[in-house]
Amino acid sequence: MMNIIKTKQEIKKMRIAGKCAAVIIDEIEKYIEPGITTERINNICNKLIIEQKAKSACLGYKGFPKSICTSVNEVVCHGIPSEKQVLKRGDIINIDITVIKNGYHGDTSKMFFVGEYNKLGKKLCEKTKKSLYEAIKIIKPGIRLNQIGKSIQNYIANTKFSIVKEYCGHGIGKFFHEYPQVLHYEAYDNELILKPGMTFTIEPMINSGKPQTKCIEDGWTVITKDKSLSAQYEHTILVTEEGCEILTLNKTDTINKIIRS
Repeated sequence: MMNIIKTKQEIKKMRIAGKCAAVIIDEIEKYIEPGITTERINNICNKLIIEQKAKSACLGYKGFPKSICTSVNEVVCHGIPSEKQVLKRGDIINIDITVIKNGYHGDTSKMFFVGEYNKLGKKLCEKTKKSLYEAIKIIKPGIRLNQIGKSIQNYIANTKFSIVKEYCGHGIGKFFHEYPQVLHYEAYDNELILKPGMTFTIEPMINSGKPQTKCIEDGWTVITKDKSLSAQYEHTILVTEEGCEILTLNKTDTINKIIRS
């Protein structure tokens, strides 16, 4: 098992990488409008990544063909940008960006409304984002890892929505996916206790219908089996001595960057 506690120097690099990813999430928002293709969004993001003197972690990762993931409406995650996919008014889209800068990763994703929003899409996105915030707020040294998933599970249980269980958050640092896996529901966690210096993503995927998913023929794109809407928000988190720090905080976030629990 790789060392999951980051050094002070590694944490500095993680902050820089996280900020880089957040800047791109902020910059792409003005381009999200009816008529744009997901390929165009990919190309703009790739240009922004290069301008940040970083590179995409997605491009070529296990054969993934694009620089970012674009997941529209019923797509849960890992949607492949395409010139054939044109965004329509009322769509919801998740843009998932992971950059490598100075050898370290910053990973974040966010939902965007295209032109306008429908009531269901808006509510789903609001509840998904709140579930992420609820999890972040409890993070501090000394708690069990599975308390993260428990907090998301408890929050979503009070809605009509469902949690995707096949995909999860993950440790992150020098490598894109590190130990541990961060589940978005309560499950056995090898009794792992959070410690200062750990860095990982939390990225709940919440469906408006049933939780079941399937991967389509391209081998990447995951959709809801019942074609219901899906939403996801993701941040890269650092466990600190007093709580945690959100390394990928963006301008539209309504939570503090530094959490003291």
